[in-house]
Amino acid sequence: MRVFNFKTELFTFIKNEKAKNKTIGLVPTMGALHEGHLSLVKKAMEENDVVVVSIFVNPTQFDNKDDLDKYPQNFSEDLKTLNTVSEAIIVFAPTKDDIYEGSIASRSYNFEGLEKVMEGEFRTGHFNGVATIVELLLRTVDPNRAYFGEKDFQQLQIIKKLVKNKKLPYQIIACPIEREPNGLARSSRNERLSKKTRQKAALIFKTLSSAKEKFGTKSAEYIKEWVTKVFDENELFKLEYFEITDVDTLTPMIKKQKNRKYRAFIAVYADGIRLIDNIALN
Repeated sequence: MRVFNFKTELFTFIKNEKAKNKTIGLVPTMGALHEGHLSLVKKAMEENDVVVVSIFVNPTQFDNKDDLDKYPQNFSEDLKTLNTVSEAIIVFAPTKDDIYEGSIASRSYNFEGLEKVMEGEFRTGHFNGVATIVELLLRTVDPNRAYFGEKDFQQLQIIKKLVKNKKLPYQIIACPIEREPNGLARSSRNERLSKKTRQKAALIFKTLSSAKEKFGTKSAEYIKEWVTKVFDENELFKLEYFEITDVDTLTPMIKKQKNRKYRAFIAVYADGIRLIDNIALN
């Protein structure tokens, strides 16, 4: 397994591979790799000749310094995890100064409202930070395809908008949410949960699944009130938001319309750790 820490070295490697007409797949991660990440890597390996996995905890997308400080990091374990898939994976693990070229700050973007709801409402500057690092990684790796999980569905839509607005020549591939046996969406943050809370966090996906069942006959307002009540009655969790939105615009649904697709989104605190999830409703 080859590890690159500097953009110039990676750029030279990628240029040589492309000269051999090889296709490049990129899987951006912040490390603390789990089965969800590996599903993206495996998909990328099926569709590309060379796969680059970036491992970089991006400081500009954290609005909470404590959250950044506590984010799980274990680079040697991440390499071992990737080795279980293939020794041919290329790892890009830049320093902050190298990837940001000394100026560690977010750029400003206009995502036409996609960034203002849900995660954007509760995490100031988050999506500018996400878009900044994703744009830097895309331009550095220059992949044919880049792979992102649907657990961060709002982020996925914003990255698609970034690529469209900037006219970047990269294909963004959406991959299904990977779940633990109890239904909890796989996340690096899950490692910080107590064993008891991690088991009981099955409530999040169970609630989303029930909301999907109710969506056929109940209004968005009714479902939101029902979800709020579910979490109000469970002291272990604190609901930050539950929203039903149009899939493409992410605008909250007021009244169901034909020929539109909708998705339910949720953010919950458990053990002081923020967990997000979502589900397609139709």
